[in-house]
Amino acid sequence: MAGLAEALIYIIQTLGSLYLLIVLLRFVLQLVRADFYNPLSQFTVKATQPLLKPMRRVIPGFAGLDLASLVLAIVVQLLLMIITLTLTGYGVGGFILQLLVWSLIAVGSLMLKVFFFALIGSVILSWVAPGSHNPAAQLINQICEPLLAPFRKLIPNLGGLDISPIFAIMTIHLIDNFVLFKLAKNTGMPAILAPFM
Repeated sequence: MAGLAEALIYIIQTLGSLYLLIVLLRFVLQLVRADFYNPLSQFTVKATQPLLKPMRRVIPGFAGLDLASLVLAIVVQLLLMIITLTLTGYGVGGFILQLLVWSLIAVGSLMLKVFFFALIGSVILSWVAPGSHNPAAQLINQICEPLLAPFRKLIPNLGGLDISPIFAIMTIHLIDNFVLFKLAKNTGMPAILAPFM
């Protein structure tokens, strides 16, 4: 029976986290003003539209932020945590507020990971396929550009070598490991929820 519960948790966490990633990507793509007509942008819109359309009637955007998709990401994360804890025998009734805090931390951590892997992808693409017009490559560059712009202002270009991604990656790593991870630990996040961090 324990093996069945573990398999069920694995399936739910995998599928739920995949959908959560798509929802968060929609938020990030609007945040960085990525090309809406890119085929990958269109995929995120189509995959998230059934749940976001009714939510948008209640939760409007603000200052160019797609708040409905951010709220949906937090709700999906919260449900995934509740299901995981319930299937492992934890009672969730006593710490709903903590679950909400953990969901916010986990969504923040996932957003940092989106930027982290986009930066890694951008660096690799700059070596193997500079100036690529592939839709994925264009989207990766559009995600990275707003993040790299402040670093490029501070760090000079070293004769055509752009080292700003190194500093952006270091900053993301520091925030994720020394702020969000410690915050999760200090608020008592159970080890069973570690896959969400």
